[in-house]
Amino acid sequence: MTRVFVTLLLFAAGFVSAHAVEIESPDGRIGVTFDVRAMDGHEACPVYVLSYKGKILIEQSRLGLERGDKTGFVDRFTIARVTRSHEAATWQPVYGERSTVRDRYNQCVVELIRHEAPRSRLLVTIRAYDEGVALCYTIPAQEADERVSITRENTEFRFTDNHTAWAAYHAQDNYEETQLSHLRNGCERPLTIRVADELYVALAEARLVDFARMKLSPCANLPNALVSDLSSPVEADLPLTSPWRVIMVGESPGELLENNDLFLNLNASCAIEDTSWIRPGKVIREVTLTSAGGKACVDFARRRNLQYVEFDAGWYGHEYDEKSDASTISVDPNRSPEPLDLQKVIDYARKADVGVILYVNRKALERQLESLLPLYQEWGVKGLKYGFVQVGSQKSTAWLHHAVRRAAAHRLMVDIHDEYRPTGYSRTFPNLMTQEGIRGDEARPSSRTTLTILFTRMLAGAGDNTICYYDRRVDEIASHAYQLAKAVCIFSPWQFVYWYDRPPESPQDIGGAGGKHPVIGDEPELEFFDRVPTVWDDTRVIHGEIGEFAVIARRSGSKWFVGAMNGETPRSLEIPLVFLDEKKKYTAHIYSDDETILTRTHVKIEKRRVTATTVLSAELAPSSGLAARLVPAD
Repeated sequence: MTRVFVTLLLFAAGFVSAHAVEIESPDGRIGVTFDVRAMDGHEACPVYVLSYKGKILIEQSRLGLERGDKTGFVDRFTIARVTRSHEAATWQPVYGERSTVRDRYNQCVVELIRHEAPRSRLLVTIRAYDEGVALCYTIPAQEADERVSITRENTEFRFTDNHTAWAAYHAQDNYEETQLSHLRNGCERPLTIRVADELYVALAEARLVDFARMKLSPCANLPNALVSDLSSPVEADLPLTSPWRVIMVGESPGELLENNDLFLNLNASCAIEDTSWIRPGKVIREVTLTSAGGKACVDFARRRNLQYVEFDAGWYGHEYDEKSDASTISVDPNRSPEPLDLQKVIDYARKADVGVILYVNRKALERQLESLLPLYQEWGVKGLKYGFVQVGSQKSTAWLHHAVRRAAAHRLMVDIHDEYRPTGYSRTFPNLMTQEGIRGDEARPSSRTTLTILFTRMLAGAGDNTICYYDRRVDEIASHAYQLAKAVCIFSPWQFVYWYDRPPESPQDIGGAGGKHPVIGDEPELEFFDRVPTVWDDTRVIHGEIGEFAVIARRSGSKWFVGAMNGETPRSLEIPLVFLDEKKKYTAHIYSDDETILTRTHVKIEKRRVTATTVLSAELAPSSGLAARLVPAD
């Protein structure tokens, strides 16, 4: 069916009026029909329909916002004006999964007027990208109101069938493969949904800065339907613009992942004039909280091409003690016997061109933010990890992004941990390097969980997976070649590659946080971690099936890196190297699992000449992997 035929069918069925607004993606594959009509006992509700290649994906679904008295921006609207525009541009991020991002869409802004009491105006902005659709609400200043209180949002997603979905209810949950009819209240976003064997949708949120977080809940008494679920009321002066509600569309999970720049495109351009101090890189966590351990990590980072050492919780006392002062170095005795001269370690690291990152719990940040940030800048700290932040409510959301902006004012980069999930704000403030909101290695995720996260959570942006390499939990969850591949597959501009591991020169068996952590060896495959970048010029998803397997290739300059991760079923995968420059020959350094290799990690390293016509074969056992580094052979 053509897009015109879809519209004619909707019109003939009485689903849209002659005044319906049509918009489609630049490539014509995605279409949106917007109208106002009677629905669910309401007159003249804002509604929309979404189609892909002539097939309806989301049937007529309501839009709107409710005040506390359940009035306001819900029904009895007329379309007063439609303003159309388009964009076809590219831009260069400070860092990312590709060096150039395409921003191409058609847009319409529909102005709705309610003439009956209470009189109101509402703008609905719809953007149609080749990658999906986004819509948001703007409440302009009203005749009688300069401020508004929103208690509920009615953005619906009514699907045509009981599709398969991969759901989690907290940011660090295990995902479950289920059906729309079995979803519960408070489902996390992005929510990836399989509509057909070659058609996938992901529901998500972008540009969440000072609004309440959206989750997803079932629509009461409606099969196969979801509705936005705000985590708190929203109160604001007018005009007020909501975050974007995003519907990604792709023909494979890999296409969704390749198109995740959509979230960045839906945020404002970089607000930091001088970004020269923003530096991606690899990180080792210092676990002993001692001067000797800190210097050992700095020396290790210098030897192994890491850019940062991170001091985690405990360096300024118990992180949850209200008396702990994050402006002092007063080590929690339950985590380390010290001594820790943090300033000496920072100065030592600076001479080695290694940065120091400090963990600070949100309790100290909320009390001391304005005094801590200039102090840390004075110390020479390069970045902070915000720990156990509060998320969800409008108040928490606004404070956290304020804290990111204030960090930028003091040239401090940020890693937000725990339940926070990105919505593209790192485009506007790229000092927000990464965030958790992911079930990383410290939680012992199964390979199925990680390979589900890759095509669900990772659609939203960078994820701090806290890669473990020598820790015993690696042997419980996957192979070592699989761990190497994670550094390619799971994008994070700050990539922790030794989360529980310590250098051999670090103090051993000192108890507390530093006790019983494995010592980093000198296995030959560590050269892969030495050389792998954390940001990229190009990204290709070669293979991908949710929960089952993934093969991703990424380019940095003239070099390519490949990661292959397998789930719980043994399989053979062919990896065509068609992404290589067809005019060049390459040396492939290939890292794979092999129990006959007599090291504690059992990783085999091979070298071979390859070209763009080469197809690598990967025989992957359950929860195993393959990593490759492809270097021009000139």
